[in-house]
Amino acid sequence: MEDPKECGVEAALNLIDGKWKGVILYHLLSGRLRFNALGRKLGAVTQRMLTKQLRELERDGLIVRTVYAEVPPKVEYALSTKGRSLEPVICALKAWGDANVLGVQAEPVRKAG
Repeated sequence: MEDPKECGVEAALNLIDGKWKGVILYHLLSGRLRFNALGRKLGAVTQRMLTKQLRELERDGLIVRTVYAEVPPKVEYALSTKGRSLEPVICALKAWGDANVLGVQAEPVRKAG
């Protein structure tokens, strides 16, 4: 068995682990978004949680935060090169979720025997 410290799956999941991180990355696939626009797309996320998740994604090099010298302040978030490299993974997760979670209808119960 592989040492968990050397497991690529565990390492990758640790970066995107969090209730909102995967969804944030998914929405940023479309391009740059401001904080409030991201919040509207996510819906039920609190500002505090969104800030926390964005800071962690930025710390881990998956997104880039750009601050513009304007009044009022303008801040945009975008995928970094490292974050953009997750696109096939995020799209595969979306396709799997669409097919196996959202599109799943109750399967008939089979009797044993």
